[in-house]
Amino acid sequence: MNALENTTAIITGASSGIGRGIARLLAREGSHVFITGRDAERLQKTAEAIEQDGGLVTTAAFDLRDSDKLQAFVMDTAKASGHLDIMVNAAGVDLPGTIAEGKLMDWRDMFDTNVMAVLVGSQAAIQAMRETQSQGHIVNVSSHAENRVYGATKSAVKSRVVNIIPGAVATNFGRNFPPEFVNGLLKSVGVSANFATGDILPESVIDALNAQAPAVFASPDDIARAVLYAVTQPHDINVSEVMVGPRKTFPG
Repeated sequence: MNALENTTAIITGASSGIGRGIARLLAREGSHVFITGRDAERLQKTAEAIEQDGGLVTTAAFDLRDSDKLQAFVMDTAKASGHLDIMVNAAGVDLPGTIAEGKLMDWRDMFDTNVMAVLVGSQAAIQAMRETQSQGHIVNVSSHAENRVYGATKSAVKSRVVNIIPGAVATNFGRNFPPEFVNGLLKSVGVSANFATGDILPESVIDALNAQAPAVFASPDDIARAVLYAVTQPHDINVSEVMVGPRKTFPG
């Protein structure tokens, strides 16, 4: 029997990266995963990958900054399954820039996605778990990052729930960074790409990054295994923080 047989899990930010890795692993372990993200096309690709593995998946594409939709998604999930066992707040956005040079709208976007959506989703999950009498787990994906406004948003979600703290992970998370930074970083570990700000790196580039620089970049699967560990512990055991990162320091 799989570790999460007959459980229900919600994963936000599951259209790519860490969220996608978590959704696939929890589904392989028997959980019916309800996944959400902004990009409907990429979210569907995650769903197809889960179904190919034999897992159960339900999707809903929307912007997590829409609190009403997020609350409804959580409550509808609990009603449809009769219980809610796991809530993983994995969605996040990093819009680079110093305090001196940053933009107000970027700060609001990060706080609304990285903090407010976590609060709204967690509150809805607590209510759903209580209503369905589920002894569930809430997992927040934070970050090692402590600088810039992004670091402040991630520090804000380090509350008394399961807090997974990833280091550098090979994902598309840098899509909002300057192209010279991303292309130079990829080149430094032997991966070539012609990235422009806002681009989605092809899976082949992400796979090459995982293969050629595993000591510098962790993979989404590494983070997913930490989540699986946390949510399969007895309910009376509190796993408060798990730090997961590559062996070497992120290239500067």
